[in-house]
Formats: sequence, structure tokens, C-alpha cells
Amino acid sequence: MQKYIECTGKTEDAAIAAALDQLGLAREEVSVEVLELAKPGFLGIGGTLAKVRVSYEAPEEEPVAPVSEETPAAAPVEEAAEEAEEYAAPAVRESAAGKTPANDDISARITAFLSGLLAQMEVNAAPQVSVDEEGNYLVELVGQELGCVIGRRGETLDAIQQLTGYAVNRDLSHRVRIRIDAEGYRSKREESLERMARRTAEKAVRFRRNVTLEPMNAYERHVIHTALQDYPDVTTYSIGTEPNRRTVVAYTPGEGR
Repeated sequence: MQKYIECTGKTEDAAIAAALDQLGLAREEVSVEVLELAKPGFLGIGGTLAKVRVSYEAPEEEPVAPVSEETPAAAPVEEAAEEAEEYAAPAVRESAAGKTPANDDISARITAFLSGLLAQMEVNAAPQVSVDEEGNYLVELVGQELGCVIGRRGETLDAIQQLTGYAVNRDLSHRVRIRIDAEGYRSKREESLERMARRTAEKAVRFRRNVTLEPMNAYERHVIHTALQDYPDVTTYSIGTEPNRRTVVAYTPGEGR
């Protein structure tokens, strides 16, 4: 459900910051429309504040429904594991000690493919490839102003990751997992999702209602499931079909921790 708030500030950036602080959201989670530019006035007199409209996706609410065979409340843990496997990406938060620079045939393939793709996109960035302890290939795109590579809610980054996976695994005897990041977006997105999950769970318990979140990819749904797997009086499950599959945060007294 699309909602918005309007805020003012001495500058456009200050107005946006005030809105984000009020919503508890990150900049990449909202869209901004500047309604009025700030005007300083003469000698500080007669100026006007900047005014912005910040739009965001709010979770849809639905009445609490009894758990049925179609939406079992006992499935979240299994479903979370299945969705993480479906997304087939390594965990976002790796320690620096768990990564080593990669210098093998697969990393060369990754570097060659991404260098060509970024050149076609006219993006001045270079891939840095490393391998974690589980053999997953971790790629950090290093450059300036990589917003166009990340895209809205990481959609472009996800597409680049999928294309790279297809290209690299095409004629390999065993499949390798590749995660691509830029400007630390994925860890920031995961932290944002965890905050949203907790806020949604609090809302579900407070109002004793189920809350349906916006469509997310399998890994993002997995983050929600994992964040709330021990939350008291709450369970989670997913409904719908890709690409519009959503997670439901369900009020279930007595469940969770």
C-alpha cells in the first residue's frame, strides 16, 4: 500500500532527513518529490522552508484468520530454509577474516563478464572477487556513484547477479554461488528488513492483526522469516506466486519464543 508524508526543513536535504527520521526508514526505501524549494529571503527575512513529499510502501493489514491447512503456521522455519535455498545466494554478512582474494578460473570468468557488462552500461566500476570459507564467490563493485547499478531496492543489482551466475555456471560441472554487492547495499538492506520485520511484528501483536508485507524476492522473505522466528506471539508464512510473493506476519498467541 503506497503512503506518503510531507515534511519541511531549512533545506531539501533537511526536510528529507526529517521525514526519514519520522518514518524510521532508509533513503533507498522511499521516493521523494520536492514540492517547494527553500528560499533564503533577504538578510534572513521572508524566507520559506523547503517542502517534500516522501512516499513509501506500507504493509497491508488483514484481519486475523484462523490457521487453516492452506496457510499453516508451523511452516515458517522450513519455508525460510527453502526460500534461502531458492535464492541461492550466500549470507550477506561475512567477516573480513572469512574472505580471501580469488585468483582462479572462475574468478577470471566473473571479472571478465562483469567488466564487459559494466562497460556496456557505461558504469565506471571494477569488480573485486573474493571467496568465503564455504567456497562462495563474493564480488564487490568498486567505483563512484553506483546507484544505477543498485537500482530500486536492489533490483538492478539482483539482475546483474543472476546474469553473472548464468554466464559463469553455463558450462561448469558443479554450480558455484556468486553474490554481488555495491556500496555495502546488501548488508544495509538486510538491516533495514530486520528493522521493518520487528516494527511489523510489534504492530501485529499490538493490534492483534495479521500484516501482509510488500512483494519481496526469496532471500528477502528469508530475512523476514529468520528475524521473527523467535518473536513471541508471531509466526510468518508466504502467500502468492513469484514475482508477487509476499510474507504474512501473523498474530498467533502462544507461538514464538
